Amino acid sequence: MFENFVFENPQFFWLFLLLPLAIAWYIWKRNKQQAALKISSIKGFKASASWLTKLKPTLFLIRLIALSLIIIALARPRTVDVSTKTKTTKGIDIVMAIDVSASMLAKDLRPNRLEALKDVAAEFIKDRPNDRIGLVVYAGESFTKTPITSDKSIVLGSMKDVKYDNVLENGTAIGMGLATSVNRLKDSKAKSKVIILLTDGSNNAGFIDPKIASELAVEYGIKTYTIGIGTNGMALAPVAILPNGSFQYGRVQVEIDEDLLKEIAKATGGKYFRATNNKKLEQIYQEIDKLEKTDIEEFKFYNYEEKFRSLVLLAGLLVFVEFLLRYTVFRSFI
Repeated sequence: MFENFVFENPQFFWLFLLLPLAIAWYIWKRNKQQAALKISSIKGFKASASWLTKLKPTLFLIRLIALSLIIIALARPRTVDVSTKTKTTKGIDIVMAIDVSASMLAKDLRPNRLEALKDVAAEFIKDRPNDRIGLVVYAGESFTKTPITSDKSIVLGSMKDVKYDNVLENGTAIGMGLATSVNRLKDSKAKSKVIILLTDGSNNAGFIDPKIASELAVEYGIKTYTIGIGTNGMALAPVAILPNGSFQYGRVQVEIDEDLLKEIAKATGGKYFRATNNKKLEQIYQEIDKLEKTDIEEFKFYNYEEKFRSLVLLAGLLVFVEFLLRYTVFRSFI
């Protein structure tokens, strides 16, 4: 809440141009009304009238001040208290489907594809305070990591815990990941339902065909943005697991089924992106953020407090004082 001091009718300030005219008129009238009287001595008048004569112009000064206050009152000064209230009128429900197969540990993005994605996706989540977001992870099969929720701390905590842990069957079941995401959104009453599906490979596992899953998305009005992550050509990726449990890395060909990802995006009204490095991945999520904006309604409440009344009362008091002095103390000198 904040307060402003404003004048509703500032055009009345032009009336201040009358003040110099009033001063000139007063001086001219005063000089014209003064009479010259020759006497032998003024000793009898000095003591009684000298201080009243000097104070006589005070009457005109009081009148000018009263006139100034009336002009300011006509300009209608007032304070305005403005309070704002925002309301999310039409929210968006988003499910982020993340490929967690072993190939997501490839180091063509820094420090690897999965960690790069987690950093960028976390910033995306933070920038969507008015939407509900859920997480689905998939490799050779899929499951819901976090149902759609408005609690961003839960989603961010789950995103931080996303990792390759060999619990899921290895492979890339794009159809399974998409179908699970659709299942999380199909009963949503949100204005817009969106899936952001990211993968670094081609569909080679699972029992649901990606095209069938995309048809389900279309049926439930769910838009899907697909992201292919990985550089062009060769990348340093896991090729075997050593006896100590760590990965052995080697140069492997990056193979992303871009035609499939484009087809899914087109069929559902979404868009396909290719992230070949960290910067490109960040730009992709920024573009999706711009494409899917939540409608925010802002209400402003104005509380006006008029200030002209005290000015009018003060001006009236000054006029009364001027009238009283003119016809009492200064009566003999008018």
